Amino acid sequence: MNLSHEEENNQGLSLSKFESMLKTNKVLFFDSEEFEDIILHYMDTGRLNLAKKALKLALEQHPKSTGLKLVQVELLIFDDKIDLADKLLNELYAIEPTNEEIYIQKANIFSKKDEHEKAIESLKTALQYTDDFADVYSMIGMEYLFMDNLELAKENFIKCLNEDTEDYSSLYNVVYCFDFLDQNAEAVTYLDSFINKNPYSEVAWHQLGRQHYALKNYEKAVWAFDYATLIDETFLGAYLEKAKALEKLRKYQEAIDCYTITMELDDVTSFVLLRVAKCYEKLGNNKEALKYYSKTVHEDPLLDKAWIAITDFYVRQLDFKKALYYVNKAIGIEGDNKLYWKRFASINRALKLYEEAEYGYRRAFELGDTDLDTYIYWADALQYVGDYEIAVEALLQGVENHPDNYEIEYRLAGLYYILNQTKKGKFHLVNALQSNYKNHSILENHFPAIWDKKSIQNQIIKFRN
Repeated sequence: MNLSHEEENNQGLSLSKFESMLKTNKVLFFDSEEFEDIILHYMDTGRLNLAKKALKLALEQHPKSTGLKLVQVELLIFDDKIDLADKLLNELYAIEPTNEEIYIQKANIFSKKDEHEKAIESLKTALQYTDDFADVYSMIGMEYLFMDNLELAKENFIKCLNEDTEDYSSLYNVVYCFDFLDQNAEAVTYLDSFINKNPYSEVAWHQLGRQHYALKNYEKAVWAFDYATLIDETFLGAYLEKAKALEKLRKYQEAIDCYTITMELDDVTSFVLLRVAKCYEKLGNNKEALKYYSKTVHEDPLLDKAWIAITDFYVRQLDFKKALYYVNKAIGIEGDNKLYWKRFASINRALKLYEEAEYGYRRAFELGDTDLDTYIYWADALQYVGDYEIAVEALLQGVENHPDNYEIEYRLAGLYYILNQTKKGKFHLVNALQSNYKNHSILENHFPAIWDKKSIQNQIIKFRN
C-alpha cells in the first residue's frame, strides 16, 4: 500500500494513539478507516497479535463495518481458518454483492486451496466493480503464474502496467515471463514501448539492459544500464550489470570503475572483489589482481570460487606449488566438486606427483567426470606409478563414454603388450591404427619399450603401406 506523506503522518498518529491506549488501558475512539489502517499496518509488519487486538477493539466500536469485517476475513485467511473466512464472506456478499473486495478475498481462498481457475473467475468478477484495475490484473497474473501459464500471466501483468506504470512488481513479473519463455527479443520490444511512455523508469531501463545482455548485445546493454544510473545514481544493480557487460566488451578498466562505484554505494562484497581481481588480471596487472584476490578470500574465507580463482591465477603463472596450496583450500570447502579435483590432479601432474595426480583424477571420475582427458591422464598417472592393470580398467571405463577413440586405443594396446596380453594388445593397436594412423607416435612416446618390438613395427608398416 503506497501512502502519501500526509497519509503516512496520519497513520503514524493513529498508531501512536492506539499503542498509547494499550499501555494505559484507556479506551479511545477511532473511526473504522483508522482501525483498518492500523490492522493492515500490523499485518504488513508481521505483528499479528497487535493486529488481532486492534481488530477486536475495532469490531466492538464498529460492529457493522463491512470494511473491518473484510479485514477480519484477511486475518482468518492468513491464519488458515478458511471455513470461517468463507462463511463470513458469504454473509457479506448477501449485504454488499457489488463490493469488489469480497471477490478478491474469495479469490484468495480459492488460491489457498490451489483452485486457481476459480480464483481467476472471482477476480474477473471483481474487475466489474473495482476502480483499482491494476491491482486485480496483477492478482490474475499471479494466479496464472501458479498455473504455469506464462503467456496469460504475462498478458495480465501487461494489463496491470497499462493501468499503473509504477507497479514495479508487475514489471519484474512481466520480464520474468519473457525470460522463462525465452522471449528476450520480444521483451526488448515491449520494454522499448514501455520506456517510450515512461522514459524516467530506471527499473525499465535496467530490465532492458538485462535483455540486451541475454541477447549478447553488450553495447546496447551498457547503453541501457547507463540510462538507469543516470536516472538513479544510486542504482547498485545497474552498476553491477553494466560492469559485467563491459567485461564482455573487454573494457576492463571501465568495468573496474563501475565495480568501484558499487563499493562506494554499499558494503564491499566478495563477488565484486573477485570480479575486480579478474579484470586486473585481464589487464596484465598481476600485482593488483593478486591484491584483490587476497581481499576476496579475506572478505569471505568460505568462498570456494575465490580460492579456485587464485589457483587458476598461479597456474597461469606456472607457479604450481602455490596453485596446489590454493586448490586444497577450495577442496577443503567443497570436497565434492569434480572440477576442483581435476585441477588438483592437473597441478600434481605438472609437479610430477603422479600418485597424487592419480588420486585426483580418480576422485573427479567418482564424482561424475567423464571427459576424455580425465580418462587419459588418469591412466597415464597409473602407468607412471606402475599400476598397469588399474590403468587398463580406467581406460575401459573411458571406452564406454568415448568408443573407438584413438588416444584410448593406443594406450590400451601399449598396456596390454606390457601385461603380455598380446592378443588384446594387437586388437587395440589395429583399432587405433584404423581410427587414426597419423598419431601412432602416441605409442612411441608413451611405450618406448613396446615401440621397438618387431611385431609392432610390422603392424605399423602394414598399415602405412
